[in-house]
Amino acid sequence: MNHEDLVIDALEARSRRRHDRRALFTAALGVAAVGSAFAYSDPARAQAAVTDADVLNFALNLEYLEAQFYLYAVNGTGLPASLTGSGSTAGGTVTGGAKVDFSGDPNVGAYAREIAADEQAHVNFLRTALGASAVAMPNINISGAADGPFTAAARAAGVVGASDTFNPYADPTSFLLGAFIFEDVGVTAYKGAAPLLTNKTFLEAAAGILAVEAYHAAIVRTTLYAKGVPALIQATEQISAARDALDGSPTEDQVRGIAPDDDQGIAPSGSGATLTANIAPLNANGLAYSRTTGQVLNIVYLNAATTTMGGFFPNGVNGNIRSTA
Repeated sequence: MNHEDLVIDALEARSRRRHDRRALFTAALGVAAVGSAFAYSDPARAQAAVTDADVLNFALNLEYLEAQFYLYAVNGTGLPASLTGSGSTAGGTVTGGAKVDFSGDPNVGAYAREIAADEQAHVNFLRTALGASAVAMPNINISGAADGPFTAAARAAGVVGASDTFNPYADPTSFLLGAFIFEDVGVTAYKGAAPLLTNKTFLEAAAGILAVEAYHAAIVRTTLYAKGVPALIQATEQISAARDALDGSPTEDQVRGIAPDDDQGIAPSGSGATLTANIAPLNANGLAYSRTTGQVLNIVYLNAATTTMGGFFPNGVNGNIRSTA
């Protein structure tokens, strides 16, 4: 079964999948005490101990992915080898990636260059925090080809036809849609770390990275909205629905920002004098949503089932947190 079939199955079977999942959320914690451990719980599983290093490495995997996507879009090349290996272990390969011609929309090019620099800084920061414990970059697929993960996601969401290709490097607008696939996921992942942190230094560092990811998401969402193209707005709704189908249906908790519907496109509400944008996807209390590590992996693996690889990480992420279960 290919990637788009798996996502379509998820859309059809959403109501039959996981309920009330509570698990470890991703975090970027800071520069010390990576050996300490804490517990996380899930009603269907026994408690498990996860070290700070495990959490940092999970976040590092996601930053590798984002950095490679943005750097290729801006420069046509990705991270230097010095930021992908670990000790004697070389970094993984990158499939796909291409330089975008931003001449038709220089503002988007400027945004892309800023975000690319930010994501590379995040990779460097996390690797410095982890030191020798940092995992090497896993194999990453950011191809815009017909058999790549972007096309698989776009086909399953209905953004393109079943035999069409979605190439996020084709033009600035396609790049924005590709970025939209990643950015909201990063915000929900980092936000979920807040209740797990007790060290104020770690909390401040995590809040700093979360804020940057939220700025990135807002840039992408605002720019897409400002184009005023109904088809683009509809595409964000379709991508949102596909992500929401992949990450399951946890029981709603409006205080913690957990919900069975934890994803939103940019479609506005109202009309005329009451027209209201939806740049910030929030719940009824004005809170951003949270996702567990498993939910995040469901999305980047493009698979709603229990698995340890697929999609943008064809051989899975590196480290101890690598399963969607």
